[in-house]
Amino acid sequence: MNSSSFNSEKIITENISNADLKAYIVGFDFNTFRYDHLVGYLLDVLVDFSFGYHTGILKTYDRRKLVEAAKSIYKISENSGKNIFEEAKKKYVDEDSEYEDDIEEKYLKRGEFGEIILHLILRDFIKTVPLISKIHLKDSDGMTVHGFDAIHIGNSIEDSSKKSLYLGESKLYTDGKKGISALVDDIKEHFTNNFLNREFVLVGKKSDNFHKIEDYQDKNTKEEYEQFLSEKDYWFSELDKLQTGEGKMQNLFESVTIPLLCTYTSKVFEENTDETTEKFKKEYEEEIKSLKEVFDKKLEELKKAYKNSSEPISTNLNVVLMLFPVPSKKELVKRLHVKLHNQQNA
Repeated sequence: MNSSSFNSEKIITENISNADLKAYIVGFDFNTFRYDHLVGYLLDVLVDFSFGYHTGILKTYDRRKLVEAAKSIYKISENSGKNIFEEAKKKYVDEDSEYEDDIEEKYLKRGEFGEIILHLILRDFIKTVPLISKIHLKDSDGMTVHGFDAIHIGNSIEDSSKKSLYLGESKLYTDGKKGISALVDDIKEHFTNNFLNREFVLVGKKSDNFHKIEDYQDKNTKEEYEQFLSEKDYWFSELDKLQTGEGKMQNLFESVTIPLLCTYTSKVFEENTDETTEKFKKEYEEEIKSLKEVFDKKLEELKKAYKNSSEPISTNLNVVLMLFPVPSKKELVKRLHVKLHNQQNA
């Protein structure tokens, strides 16, 4: 594997790497799951997640930038006015509790870090770059947080010589099967002509929210940033063609990849404390296979329901299911909130 952006492959292993299924694992050290290291890498990606390339390529940054990123996360609110991550922090840290998978207030689940985990996986293992950062744009122009959990660009997984637009969704659940079902629900909600046209219009309006190359200061990354601007301009041009009628949605979708990440509490960790044993590997693979079968069945049922429609759902969507089991979703979220909340006052 070529060098990644954040080197998270040092603790995260991609155990299964197929075109339509990828599975990840973090192991143990002296029988203890490596939460601290995982949380550390998720903090490393926080600035990149929060600002994307809107403020340039931040290969290095000082603590103030990390504080700024942490604060931007805790500013996120929905139209209800409720602060998403602050509400979640109260639940997981202050009350030492957690939200149920079936919670009706779905906005609260946006405070559970699934998007940051997806961002790290895409950056380091798929080698994408963020096209836009919804966090930065909301913080800078009041844009409502909505739509896809990740909008990245990069090379196609199936053919590295081709460009791909990555439209990602993420779930962080206690029950893996419920997380899978929620991802299929996202496909039903988001891969319709109305939703996609509306989302692409909103994304297209952000094409100028980047530093111009003549204003770029870091000589060490200027060439890389110039390449990004070229790629960025290509994709914004493709989205613009949809609005003018020059382009077709069906043609664009030939270049769209849909990564769906489910991070969940796994039973495999209940009786295993060493990821290198044959017992762990066997149980891990069986669980991943079982969840993939559930996903395939639900996705096929959804496609059949839209078989005679003109919606993108009815087509052969380029979906990649990504599974990331952990011992406890609650423990992971709690540790992330503690670390991230502390960064605001660092």
